Amino acid sequence: MSLHRPLGTLSDGENAVELSPDTVKLTPDTSGWQRAGLRVLLLHPGGVAEFDTGDCEAFVLPLSGGCVVEVDGERFDVRGRDSVFSRVTDFVYIPRDARIRLSTKDGVEVALPMARCERRLTPKYGPAEDVPVEVRGAGNATRQVTNFGVPGVWDHADRLMACELITPDGNWSSYPPHKHDHTCDVANEEIYYFRIAGRDKITPSREGFGFHRTYTDDGDIDEDVTVRDGDVFLIPRGYHGPCVAAPGYPMYYLNVLAGPADQRSMAFCDDPAHTWIRDTWPKQRLDPRCPVTTAEGRVE
Repeated sequence: MSLHRPLGTLSDGENAVELSPDTVKLTPDTSGWQRAGLRVLLLHPGGVAEFDTGDCEAFVLPLSGGCVVEVDGERFDVRGRDSVFSRVTDFVYIPRDARIRLSTKDGVEVALPMARCERRLTPKYGPAEDVPVEVRGAGNATRQVTNFGVPGVWDHADRLMACELITPDGNWSSYPPHKHDHTCDVANEEIYYFRIAGRDKITPSREGFGFHRTYTDDGDIDEDVTVRDGDVFLIPRGYHGPCVAAPGYPMYYLNVLAGPADQRSMAFCDDPAHTWIRDTWPKQRLDPRCPVTTAEGRVE
């Protein structure tokens, strides 16, 4: 089976909440691995969703709109954003073995990156103003990395790691190709969740597209796919990258990682055939379109 899961193939039509057809419901079990998962919910104005986290911890990360998160007797008002291309958002960490209630006045699309874990921590709010925005790469490999849930920035998690990337149209990211598997220092399962902006470069649209590659040295995995808004790609092992944003269509993706190591780590190994690319970056200019967003909004 392909590791590429196009929009709609991971929807959960049996959920009691009225959800859009493009809802993503991906658990460690349905992925065929041990740790990482992702859920995406679309609640209409006035909508409410209640569910249990089970043996997974998660982040509540608005993609568009805002919401109220209620868990363990605490209430968090999450301001959210108009689009993943308009602003860095605040978020909430929610623990395993919890009952969560999401509600929204004006409507919200929310991602819940998750990881099966052992320790039960407390809920915690992450303000957008505290989220570091990194400009990585150079030249046409310049991209924005929004490090909201990575080790060293957000350590209030047992297994879960997550970050957001924005690649300006025409640029390459996840490059050079790299991996986080058993042949490196740490092994992580990884999920890529894509959003592609339309002609206004802000509003997600199925009109645009990009490309993604994942492969292994033994040739067991070798996929070059066209990705569109709402698609998911699973990375159980192997090199992944590049992700290429087609001219005219900026690309966003949410990275979700989790693994068996006692300490959370996003350590990686480059494909040795392409790691020399990093040495060229100091001689190139950064793309002035990055950063694209901050907690204050778009950087024009």
